[in-house]
Amino acid sequence: MPEQVKLEIKKDESIWPIYFRLQAEERQVGRWTTYAWTIEDLCLNGEEDSNVALAEIGAGNYMLPLELFRDERMEYRFNLNAQDPHLFFVCAEEDEQLKPVLMTAAQGVAARYMDGDYVVLHIQIPLPIQVWMEAYLGRHGELEECKRRGGGKGKKQKGRSSGN
Repeated sequence: MPEQVKLEIKKDESIWPIYFRLQAEERQVGRWTTYAWTIEDLCLNGEEDSNVALAEIGAGNYMLPLELFRDERMEYRFNLNAQDPHLFFVCAEEDEQLKPVLMTAAQGVAARYMDGDYVVLHIQIPLPIQVWMEAYLGRHGELEECKRRGGGKGKKQKGRSSGN
């Protein structure tokens, strides 16, 4: 009997373990059959059993941590301010099956995987996760976009309105 791998991931201020199921639906496109993948049965309260054996999760059921990083705060704010904020699931394709490898709330991170051999699925961010993300941004501050056009503070800059 193979040894089971134990995961010990607990929810804290920057990590939230999220359980979900990948569901494939066969679709006919012309004379070809293809699969349309969706994220189903999202479970946010995995704290009760944070020691989960991978073998016990079962086929098609997964757990990934949603981890927030300080250098992605601007992307989180952009996502949360959108009309329809999303969580992104980056999946690798193995033998016509998808295997999730990363979950992120940063659209830019997900976009970097779209040109490769990955499939990126997305769902609307559940309200509890939005509140958790807002609290993270409140604790760590908003990351301001640095604009460096023509020198630092206090330098006289020439422009059309400078009269020079």
